Amino acid sequence: MTVITPTERRGVVEHPRSVERLVAGVPTSDGAGVKLTRVLTQSLQRRLDPFLMLDAFGTDRPEDYIGGFPDHPHRGFETVTYMIAGRMRHRDSAGHEGLLSHGDVQWMTAGRGVIHSELPEQEEGRMEGFQLWLNLPARDKMCDPWYRDIRSQDIPEHTAPGLRVRVIAGHSHGVAGAVQREATEPLYLDVHLAAGTRFAQPVPDGHNAFVYVYRGQVAIGDTQVSAGHMALLRNEGDGVALRATTDSRALLLAGKPLHEPIVQYGPFVMNSQEQIFQAVQDFRAGRFGG
Repeated sequence: MTVITPTERRGVVEHPRSVERLVAGVPTSDGAGVKLTRVLTQSLQRRLDPFLMLDAFGTDRPEDYIGGFPDHPHRGFETVTYMIAGRMRHRDSAGHEGLLSHGDVQWMTAGRGVIHSELPEQEEGRMEGFQLWLNLPARDKMCDPWYRDIRSQDIPEHTAPGLRVRVIAGHSHGVAGAVQREATEPLYLDVHLAAGTRFAQPVPDGHNAFVYVYRGQVAIGDTQVSAGHMALLRNEGDGVALRATTDSRALLLAGKPLHEPIVQYGPFVMNSQEQIFQAVQDFRAGRFGG
């Protein structure tokens, strides 16, 4: 269980983490031809444990998103979908259905297996958002599937002059996020900064952390991070300090590493090859969801 200290509650950061390196997102496509940017790739999974993947999508061209993500399986991790603009409908093999629109979040635990689809419910206009994959500990990989739609108005926020922080998971300045997870203790913040505004967020020692800027430009120490880039942060320091060079928006994520083997085969993330073989067999035999 996460214990929030008085220092963390006040947002005091005495020794901010510095940038280890900058990572540019990789353009790719997924689903039925949806164009997106893969920010956190498979090669960074161990360095950023417990995070497995972060995709950013954003386009005004319907042909780049209209195909959506038809039925596909998952096992062994959680997906967090955050919509900035547009409308996306989710359906899964367990009978769940929901519609995500501007500012909404869906938190889904695939667990032992689910088949789901994510399809646009619009034919024009902008579609923008993110999907994060968060690993599950070995003990939970075969848990029952679960999901929750979180409406934009239900996401807690911390505000100050020139600052708006949407607390999707974890805690920030005494505000408890919409979701808490004991094993990985994820922090997921959407930080909106007016030009010249500063924001500091404590991060527990040993947690891996990164910042993805998707609007404007922020400074982390002496490093400028522009839109479309991820700043991978060193594991030295008691938190993260941001300063907006221009009006900016950035995702700040941190989590407690699991230190367990990561074996991925497409939409299956387990701890061994044998478990992957079993996942494929179970999927082919129709044993996912329901």
